[in-house]
Amino acid sequence: MEADPEHIPEPSSASVDDDWAAALAEQSQAGASGTVRPADELFEQFTDAGSSPKTVNDIEIIMDIPVTLTVELGRTRIPIKQILQLAQGSVVELDGLAGEPMDVLVNGCLIAQGEVVVVNDKFGIRLTDIVTPSERLRRLNR
Repeated sequence: MEADPEHIPEPSSASVDDDWAAALAEQSQAGASGTVRPADELFEQFTDAGSSPKTVNDIEIIMDIPVTLTVELGRTRIPIKQILQLAQGSVVELDGLAGEPMDVLVNGCLIAQGEVVVVNDKFGIRLTDIVTPSERLRRLNR
C-alpha cells in the first residue's frame, strides 16, 4: 500500500506531551549539571564566522534596528456614526489638556513626555521627563 503524499498524519496528543516532557527533563538536567551555555556562546551565532565573538554588553548589534517613535497628542473614543459625520473643519475633542505634556512612545511603549517645539518651520518635541525602566515595568504589569 502506497502512502498518500497529500495526507500527513497529525502527531498524537500523547507524542506531543512526551516531546514536551522530554524537553523539560533535558532542560532541568542541563540546569542542574551546570551545562547551560554561556551568553557569549549564544551570541556567537549572530557574528561573522571570521570575526571575534560579541559580548553580552556589545550593544552595537542592535543599534541599526528601526523602531517607530510616536508622539501622542491625545486620544478619544467615538462611534463610527460620528466619524462618518466628520468634514473639513470639524473639531474632535481629545482627552489631553492644552499645555499638558505629550506622550512619546517607542513601538507603543511610553518612554518619555515632552512639549511641542517649532524648529525651522518643523514640529519637534523637547523631552521634559524620561520614564525610568522600573516605571515602564510597573506600567506593563497593570
